[in-house]
Amino acid sequence: MIIAKDLEIRIGARVLVHPASFQIGPGDRVGLVGRNGAGKTTMTRLLAGEGQPTGGSVTHKGSIGYLPQDPREGEPTQRALDRILSVRDLAGLLTKMREAEEGMASPDPKVMEKAMNAYPRLEERFRAAGGYAAESDAQRIAANLGLDERILDQPLGTLSGGQRRRVELARILFSDAETLLLDEPTNHLDADSIVWLRGFLASFPGGLVVISHDVELLRASVTRVFHLDANRGELDQYALGWDLYLRQRETDEKRRRRERDNAEKKAAALMAQANKMKATATKAVAAQNMAKRAERMLEGVEGERVQDRVAALRFPTPAPCGKTPLRAAELSKSYGSLEVFTDVELAIDRGSRVVVLGLNGAGKTTLLRLLGGVEDPDTGEVQPGHGLKLGYYAQEHDTLDMDATVLENLRHAAPDLDDTAVRNVLGSFLFIGDDAYKPAKVLSGGEKTRLALATLVVSQANVLLLDEPTNNLDPASRAEILRALRTYEGAVVLVTHDEGAVEALEPERVLLLPDAVEDLYNESYRELISLA
Repeated sequence: MIIAKDLEIRIGARVLVHPASFQIGPGDRVGLVGRNGAGKTTMTRLLAGEGQPTGGSVTHKGSIGYLPQDPREGEPTQRALDRILSVRDLAGLLTKMREAEEGMASPDPKVMEKAMNAYPRLEERFRAAGGYAAESDAQRIAANLGLDERILDQPLGTLSGGQRRRVELARILFSDAETLLLDEPTNHLDADSIVWLRGFLASFPGGLVVISHDVELLRASVTRVFHLDANRGELDQYALGWDLYLRQRETDEKRRRRERDNAEKKAAALMAQANKMKATATKAVAAQNMAKRAERMLEGVEGERVQDRVAALRFPTPAPCGKTPLRAAELSKSYGSLEVFTDVELAIDRGSRVVVLGLNGAGKTTLLRLLGGVEDPDTGEVQPGHGLKLGYYAQEHDTLDMDATVLENLRHAAPDLDDTAVRNVLGSFLFIGDDAYKPAKVLSGGEKTRLALATLVVSQANVLLLDEPTNNLDPASRAEILRALRTYEGAVVLVTHDEGAVEALEPERVLLLPDAVEDLYNESYRELISLA
């Protein structure tokens, strides 16, 4: 259980959450919603016990399982399955049992005797913690999230960003925590895994707080909705499921509009009468009182909510370039014994549009990292053409300097911009005032997405490499991205699970990984997008 009492959150002079009280107990499944930057991630982090609120308190009863947007990923050499099991300390026990097994086979009698004495005790502790059945449960959860035995046996350092994210989600779901706090849990999941997660959360008996822009996940799993209003800093609480919440919000807006209209009409009539009375000296005091009454009447009525602002996005006018600004020849990449792909050939012509499809782990993100120069291929080469200006959007925000501020990151991308131009760009991406001086590492996932996109806008790139650009975005911001994608005149190489993003791109070609098969894009590939 989580109990928040008079919880207040401020960042600098900005109030994210005015004092709010609530509790989340067994069976409470809360959808925490609001526009990007409203403070959802900050609030969830504080509910998890990471950091202190500006005011009020958060207390816990029972265990908490917390999946942040940028999850901790363990040691690169740790096996993926051991990372999942470690949340119950099963991985440590398994390691000691393996060491004891090796000791029992030792030719040294003392080592063998010590191992034979230790093994039964270790095995008993392992059984008491759930043991072999728990290991099977972990593998079942992982499989439903698209992690097969081959992936689970790999060191974390050899996995893609999406695979590591799914390992962390499996770890939290396996943890037996009494309350789950999940920040965008469907990121990097394919369609089948999302369907399974909806069912898992809908039947979860403990408490749940989930941040998600997946409407179907919210519809299937939540019984309460907390709306964090970015304009007012108010946490509106609805003891309703998703569809009833939407209807109630619409009803509330209509009521506010009606009450405001009525109050404005009455106040206008009072002010008109007060203005007439001002001309008569004997009625001047009465006129002032009438005017004050009109003002109080308007102050006492809550107006229609201000619409959330959305980042105004337009991808850059591409710099001039040759006919084929980017080529890839015979690219291959492996991590240890895991072969990702081989012999990828790709020519990106000026203004061309390519979508890269393949199942999770097929190497889509790896290919973009090679094209973007973030990693080197094992064989083959990336060949820049005449006039190439590359813009790379990484799904893990690898292109951002997390220790630098918002302002510094934009200056790194466009050092020639003057202060006014930099401020204008940041303002259009909703970084106002002191927001410019925040370190990138404290931003929410949606804010990092906006900052990364802002660096693309000022880049004059003529080839964009976009890796899941609509992740972490609210519906209005996503629509703005898709509008910008439709009108961009340069070349695009896109990796996405979002069918709407592919429709906006209108790709001419598709590259299928890991087999490196290139084809003209057609509607038969639509089903593969959500599975990819």
